[in-house]
Amino acid sequence: MRVLLAEPRGFCAGVDRAIAIVLKALEKFHPPIYVRHEIVHNRWVVEHLRNKGAVFVKELDEVPPGATVIYSAHGVSKAVQSEGLRQGLRVLDATCPLVAKVHREAERLDQAGHQVILIGHRGHPEVEGTMGQLAPGRMILIANAAEVAQLPMAADTPTAYITQTTLSVDETREVVGALKRRFPDIREPQQEDICYATQNRQNAVKALAGQCDLILVLGAPNSSNSNRLREVAERAGVKAHLIESARDVQPHWLEGVACLGLTAGASAPEVLMDELLETLQDRVTGVELLSVNRESLAFGLPRALQD
Repeated sequence: MRVLLAEPRGFCAGVDRAIAIVLKALEKFHPPIYVRHEIVHNRWVVEHLRNKGAVFVKELDEVPPGATVIYSAHGVSKAVQSEGLRQGLRVLDATCPLVAKVHREAERLDQAGHQVILIGHRGHPEVEGTMGQLAPGRMILIANAAEVAQLPMAADTPTAYITQTTLSVDETREVVGALKRRFPDIREPQQEDICYATQNRQNAVKALAGQCDLILVLGAPNSSNSNRLREVAERAGVKAHLIESARDVQPHWLEGVACLGLTAGASAPEVLMDELLETLQDRVTGVELLSVNRESLAFGLPRALQD
C-alpha cells in the first residue's frame, strides 16, 4: 500500500503558542497552573501537560484565589474575563490571535450599528467565546444555509457576518451566498475569518482525495477543524475516518486500498502520526509527501511570559 502524507498537517501557529504558554507558565510560576477547558482539543496534549503539572478545570470557581489560570486557544467570553478579574487571578490568555481578531471584529461591527451574524457550530467553545463578546441577543448564530431563511430581520437591516475560524471553506461559502441573497448589502469581514491553517489543511485533503482510496485524519472527536477535514474528504468522494490514534484503525478499512492518504488536525501532535506510520509499516510499500503549502507563521507569547 502506497501512503501519501499531507503537508501541511498537525499543529498550527495558534496551537503551538497555546501549548508554549502552558509550558512556559509551568516553568516560570511553577505547578499547579490552572487551565480553563482543554488548552486545545487533543487528549494526548492535555495528558502531556497534566503530567507536567497543569490542572484542567471547567470553570473559574474551581481555581483557588490568586492562582495562575490560562484561557484556552478557543477564547472566552467577556463574562469569563470579568470573573477572572473579580477573583484576582493571574490570567494568561492563550486565545489564538486569529480568534481574537474575530472578537474585535464583532465589537467593531456591533458598535457601528450592524446586526452581527456568526456562522458557526453550536456548543463549540470558540463559538461560545465569540458570542460572549457582545451582550446577550446582540449576535445571532447560524450553522447552515437553511437557517438564513429563519433570520427575523428585514432585507434592508444593516447586517454583517463573521465566522468561526475552523469551518469548512466550501460549506461556509454556501452559507455566505445565502446571506448575500437575503441581505444584498451585508458587510463582509475585511479579511476572511476562517484561518489560514484550516484552509491549508483542507486544500491538502482535497489534493489527497485526487489520488487516494482512503483518507485517515488524526484528531480528536471534539476538534472542529479535524471533523471538517474528514468531511472535506467525503465531499470529494473519498472514504475517510477520523481517528484519535493508531489504535483506532480497523484492519478491514485497509482492504483493497492501493493508496492511503494521511493527515492530522491542527491540534494533533506529530508523535501520533509517527505512531500511525509505525503501526502501518508492514502494509506500506512507500511513504510520499504531498505538499500544497509550507507554513512559517509564528505567534509571540504574552508579555508576562517573555524573558
